[in-house]
Amino acid sequence: MRDDRDQAESRHDPEHALVDLAVESWRFQKLFMRAVNKLDAGELPRYAGQHRYFVKRIDECMARAGLTIVNLEGQAYDPGAAVTALNIGDFGPEDELVVDHMIEPVVMKANGLLRPGTVMLRKADQ
Repeated sequence: MRDDRDQAESRHDPEHALVDLAVESWRFQKLFMRAVNKLDAGELPRYAGQHRYFVKRIDECMARAGLTIVNLEGQAYDPGAAVTALNIGDFGPEDELVVDHMIEPVVMKANGLLRPGTVMLRKADQ
């Protein structure tokens, strides 16, 4: 019962709401960039500029709250990282792995981890 109450209280916490909003905007901006990259060259710069501004504003708002979104795409996978690798079972212990795709980013506070991320991995040599 106590865990349910703690979760219900955390849902009403402004910091929790800000993190939820930032994570959802992170997902949306990734989708938006995939769509923008399909535009013809004449339209691309305008939308890409609006995207950069949006990402900058989200980062500024998060920074004012003492929060940071961490994207690990392209980095070497560390089993001790603050992420859940959904496809870790597809690889052997000797495989060198890289974070191929972030499904949800890591969220950090000044004093440490606030929310772990979720990733998909690939072999480093691919």
